[in-house]
Amino acid sequence: MGMEQMTLFDRELPQPLAARLRPQSLDEYAGQSHLLGKGKVLRRLIENDQVSSMIFWGPPGVGKTTLARIIAGRTKSAFIDFSAVTSGIKEIRTVMEQAEQNRRFGERTIVFVDEIHRFNKAQQDAFLPFVEKGSIILIGATTENPSFEINSALLSRCKVFVLHALTAEELAGLLHRALRDSRGFGMQQVNIADEMICAIANFANGDARNALSTLEMVVLNGTVDESGAVTVTQETLEQCTSKKSLLYDKKGEEHYNLISALHKSMRNSDPDAAVYWLARMLEAGEDPLYVARRVTRFASEDVGLADPQALQIAVAAYQACHFIGMPECTVHLTQAVIYMSLAPKSNALYRAYEDAKRDAVQQLAEPVPLVIRNAVTALMGELDYGKGYQYAHDTKEKLTNIQCLPDALLGREYYQPTGQGREEECQRRLEAIRAWRREQENERA
Repeated sequence: MGMEQMTLFDRELPQPLAARLRPQSLDEYAGQSHLLGKGKVLRRLIENDQVSSMIFWGPPGVGKTTLARIIAGRTKSAFIDFSAVTSGIKEIRTVMEQAEQNRRFGERTIVFVDEIHRFNKAQQDAFLPFVEKGSIILIGATTENPSFEINSALLSRCKVFVLHALTAEELAGLLHRALRDSRGFGMQQVNIADEMICAIANFANGDARNALSTLEMVVLNGTVDESGAVTVTQETLEQCTSKKSLLYDKKGEEHYNLISALHKSMRNSDPDAAVYWLARMLEAGEDPLYVARRVTRFASEDVGLADPQALQIAVAAYQACHFIGMPECTVHLTQAVIYMSLAPKSNALYRAYEDAKRDAVQQLAEPVPLVIRNAVTALMGELDYGKGYQYAHDTKEKLTNIQCLPDALLGREYYQPTGQGREEECQRRLEAIRAWRREQENERA
């Protein structure tokens, strides 16, 4: 009986649709046309067999692992798939020994490290000598910014390629291919409306794996008639995505109408309306990180220094959404949205930058005053760079009357505090500073 159970457990289960449809060549690969289109940089490197160590940075489900496998097949290299989640330094050394053995037999080895940002410094350093001497070609995949998460020594030896989330059009094309391809549902008749394909593509939010998994779920739960044909209904789609017919095109008018409604409700200090529009977007399948980014912008554009903590709240909400995702992160976004709605409002930072930008663009050639230039060479000193500079910390008031704006812009005042909330304190401080400077100028006159 035990042997029979072993046999049952060992039987190969059917692969998920996303695995069956994994592209085998660049021509089958969906998306990333900015890197893999005809004549583009990464495509040329692959076709000319000039691949070196690289990092793929992009959101989940955009084909980082798939692309690494295609590169390995195209360049006739051994491929070692390695997970940063389950591996330590011992496993790294074992893999490196295998790569060294491959090299002795004249075969290159591509080591693909998924979620490379999860490796600590010591683990990342373990790869360095092998990358340096060319024992391996390292391809790392990360959803995090490599500049912050990957050691500078390792990063400097890798070319970073940014992979983008797939567009709704690219995902819809992928879904149609899944319905035609014999590796997908090409061997059976599936009746599904184009609008439903578009809804699945939008719901997947740029993630090919998510889109294919959803398609597989709705087809497997579709209605089967006597001939074996499958029909997918709107009800099936809603059940499988846990979404009612709220799904909307994230690039269409409704998308922008709703984010505008959220922004203006917060600006108008209406928390009830703001939370309603937030729920409308999230329950329609909007990316919570998109909403969190817009709230972060709001924190400085519409609240600013009237409540400096608003920006901290918004950034914390973004990080919480990133850590735990939907549906748990809805409460974090609600906290941020209500905080923004009730915070004192000031658009002084927005107006300050816009006014400064206008002058900066019109007067790009205005020279930096000599007094605040840095004399880093003897010649610069001879040319009066930094002459007359006063160190503010050496003064009683922590202020000096040196000129910091170009001559053509003297007297410009970009930041105009509103006096709302904490900005009242900024207003008093700025008025005192400006009054002190006017007094100094009068004394000089």
